[in-house]
Amino acid sequence: MHGGDEVVAAPAAPPQPLDWKFSQVFGERTAGEEVQEVDIISAIEFDKTGDHLATGDRGGRVVLFERTDTKDHGVSRRDLERMDYLISRHPEFRYKTEFQSHEPEFDYLKSLEIEEKINKIRWCQTANSALFLLSTNDKTIKFWKVQEKKVKKISDMNLDPSKAVGNGSTASSSNSSSPKPCLANGSSLGGSYNYLSHDFSFPPGGLPSLHLPVVTSQETNLVARCRRVYGHAHDYHINSISNN
Repeated sequence: MHGGDEVVAAPAAPPQPLDWKFSQVFGERTAGEEVQEVDIISAIEFDKTGDHLATGDRGGRVVLFERTDTKDHGVSRRDLERMDYLISRHPEFRYKTEFQSHEPEFDYLKSLEIEEKINKIRWCQTANSALFLLSTNDKTIKFWKVQEKKVKKISDMNLDPSKAVGNGSTASSSNSSSPKPCLANGSSLGGSYNYLSHDFSFPPGGLPSLHLPVVTSQETNLVARCRRVYGHAHDYHINSISNN
């Protein structure tokens, strides 16, 4: 109220219209920049919820995206479709992970080169927080499982991998003041030392104390694994797939 007059709030401004742009590659390209053929997108597919997007390119790679604007509220997609109001903002997707789905092959019987280009992607039913999808090129269909895996890092080892030499022997004692590097799943970050080697030898003078490995952190990474391959069961090229 102000001077006996009722103040009415102005209606919210409608969202800006979508600005559509056509591009067959990811990322911003400068004028005159040459586009690599392997980077050209050849397949695109949404899952049934619309929360995940998968793309495939001519290089045989599959890139997954996850919708981010739906995490701000707990309303399901079905309930949103029943509501009669304008969407406050447009959908946004962020990069989730990518993996190499297909490699170039050669059919020696038919003298035919098989490209790695992804022709089609099809989402399957999710289970136990894991994503499942099918991807195919001209001849081979692959069934993929994508899920989060915890990677443990250990440290506080007796030996410093940076001072390790061939067959598990060390150049000097590991009792230096330099920090000891962390190891992922028990393997050296540099890959030059094998703690499981039977040729293990102690440094001169031995070790004054024994340090047991300690788990310092756990990182969660997305891992894609091929669970099944359906290959070369037909004479024709694959243009579409279905998971009936």
